[in-house]
Amino acid sequence: METTRANLHHAIGVKQQFVPDAPLGIGLWLSAKTARKLREEGQIEDFAEWLAEAGLAPFTLNGFPYGDFHQSVVKHEVYKPTWSEQARADYTIDLIEILDALLPTGMEGSISTLPIQWGTPAPDTNQLSAAATTLRVVAGYLARLEEESGRLIYLCVEPEPGCALDRAEDVVAYFEGYLLAEGDEEKIRRHIRVCHDVCHSAVMFEEQTDVFRKLKAAGIYVGKVQVSSAIILPFDEIVPEQRGDALYQLRSFAEDRYLHQTVAQFSPDTEPVFFEDLPIALETVENPEQLAGQWRVHFHVPVYLERFGHLQTSRKQILECLEIATHEMPELSHFEVETYAWGVLPQELRQASLSNGIAKELQWFRDVLPAAKTSGS
Repeated sequence: METTRANLHHAIGVKQQFVPDAPLGIGLWLSAKTARKLREEGQIEDFAEWLAEAGLAPFTLNGFPYGDFHQSVVKHEVYKPTWSEQARADYTIDLIEILDALLPTGMEGSISTLPIQWGTPAPDTNQLSAAATTLRVVAGYLARLEEESGRLIYLCVEPEPGCALDRAEDVVAYFEGYLLAEGDEEKIRRHIRVCHDVCHSAVMFEEQTDVFRKLKAAGIYVGKVQVSSAIILPFDEIVPEQRGDALYQLRSFAEDRYLHQTVAQFSPDTEPVFFEDLPIALETVENPEQLAGQWRVHFHVPVYLERFGHLQTSRKQILECLEIATHEMPELSHFEVETYAWGVLPQELRQASLSNGIAKELQWFRDVLPAAKTSGS
């Protein structure tokens, strides 16, 4: 718990810069070990008091990483345990109880979670069914919470490149084929929603408009948007003689801690090619000058960046997401700016401090959000 409080000193620094005279809404991550300790040792009330004194208001929890998300090597470990394992449900229920205790009366809460499991090997029907059964149990838990206390909390499945669900069409198919197959449709739709990560859908070459309209047509709510930006390497916009330099710049993002799924579309007429990590994609290159199309990399770079050197970002997709979200789902209120990779960014992209970087992101987001609401109304 002391580690969690120590990490939150960055959030306090952000608050001082961004909203010094008001509470700062934050997304909070607690490991399974920390979450269980909070409940078993009766520390939730003390933690809530500490957060209130610090002026921090957690409205959403990140229930995706189960263990230490900041250990030296994370990679595929972040997808364990899967939703077909009881440990995932136990962890999520701990988070539900904690969030309910931390939220002010009448406020809704959201918890993002992994999209069933990593996609290789592909889960079989039994695994998908088992995961759906577990998710329905959690939906029932959330429904009872609302019935007994009036508190609405929704669990938001977060599609991610390379996972069992990595596109909107996968989410729709899973809801219709598994989650909703045994009834309780109203309860499940209300309490199991989608966490839309802009970076993830951009990497998968999804149009933001298509995502929201597919989900809306299927009656699936987006409960939370993670405002994040991917790296784009547009080879067609770079003269052949400089493509090697562009690739060299991209290599600086091939670090050892996180998985950086990479999707390459070599021409508008070809299907994108998926690589589960950036180093794997880089190993396929023989002659950089012959590369065409564009690569998109799952690496959360600061959302205020549009380009740096030869590389671009998917910042434009953030603006598109905000516009379509406010138009198609005006009830959506949970937006979380999520750049977790500050510690592994190349040195030239880092700010003087983590709190400076996050405050700059929040300022950019605050500036663009009113424009999105206006154009989407």
